[in-house]
Amino acid sequence: MKRDFLSETDFSVEEIWGILETAQKLKQQTRSGSPHPILQGKTLAMIFQKPSNRTRVSFEVGMYQLGGHAVYLGPQEIGLGVRESVADVARVLSRFCNGIMARVFGHHLVEELAQWAEVPVINGLSDRLHPCQILGDSLTILEHKKRLQAVKIAYVGDGYNIANSWINLAGVVELDLRLACPRGYEPDPKLLAQARAKKVSKIELTEDPKQAVSGADVVYTDTWASMGQEAEAEKRKKIFRPYTVDESLLAHADPQHIVMHCLPAHRGDEITDAVMDGPHSVVFDEAENRLHVQKAILVKLMGPQA
Repeated sequence: MKRDFLSETDFSVEEIWGILETAQKLKQQTRSGSPHPILQGKTLAMIFQKPSNRTRVSFEVGMYQLGGHAVYLGPQEIGLGVRESVADVARVLSRFCNGIMARVFGHHLVEELAQWAEVPVINGLSDRLHPCQILGDSLTILEHKKRLQAVKIAYVGDGYNIANSWINLAGVVELDLRLACPRGYEPDPKLLAQARAKKVSKIELTEDPKQAVSGADVVYTDTWASMGQEAEAEKRKKIFRPYTVDESLLAHADPQHIVMHCLPAHRGDEITDAVMDGPHSVVFDEAENRLHVQKAILVKLMGPQA
């Protein structure tokens, strides 16, 4: 039976630990130059409605390193849901490929792809969630903090797809999650309620960045205006200015804290140069780990034992 990865909640806590363990092994093999053609002869279709740096390169390189092949399909090739129905795209690509990764504006599109596809579908980003990013982030925290469970994570900024994904993960893996968002820019209340109801993690929501960051092991931020929100950028800058992750805010964190950002970063807005390039930043470790964790996801969904 085929499995999809649209949300962190699609995997159990045991499966998440298994993916992180596989990612660590694949990372070691990649760095040592040891071949691992686990997906030899297999093809991943990559659907992009949004432009991409990390998502495209990490999935394409990942499939190459696993012995497979990736096919890039940009907005002009498909016109998802416009030129051709989502259902038809899913069924056609299922006849050609062994898996589908989609980076889309609307989360309903990846859900519809998964409904109709006969092969695994991976959410490469939607307006609701960014699950591959959060598993890559989890690998980064595990590397730097030697643990993931009960780590104090402070998310500061817009309650958008990254915040939602952290909330989803907190419904599966034990975390101490604090989210600081301006009023009117909170994360999805339904996802928050669902995660809290599972009673796996401590999840706090506040408007005060200092409260969220106090004693935090991890301080995480994201852009204030994501793709599709460009018209709101100037308005958001005024509202979010108190949420800039700078050295004065980080003075409230644990002395051994790490700073994370999913990129692309708007330096001087949500994060300063001094922090982004400072001794606590693990931003580029985090970017690299997208490659390794996504390879682990691909192996789980498309590998010999899938």
